Amino acid sequence: MSAVSGGIRWLYAFTDEESLGRFAEARGESGREWPYLSLLGARLVDAVVPEVDGPAGIAVNVADEDGAMLFPPVAGIVPDGCAVDLRGGGNGEAA
Repeated sequence: MSAVSGGIRWLYAFTDEESLGRFAEARGESGREWPYLSLLGARLVDAVVPEVDGPAGIAVNVADEDGAMLFPPVAGIVPDGCAVDLRGGGNGEAA
């Protein structure tokens, strides 16, 4: 699941089922089943982000007021070939 904001695709990630549940509740969709995959954050960054068409970052626990985190598509966070702040990163744009 993801959303686009500011030209960046943000992939939603959750640290536990409770965080996913709060997200579902915030969307008014807590009554349905939410299938999900469990994987390491490093795999999400190293394997999934490069497959996205255009710049992508990770939004963690987005429904949690105190625990939400954003990992933008910049060098040091995503693979260099996907970083929008490096020449040729992301979809070929330089920052």
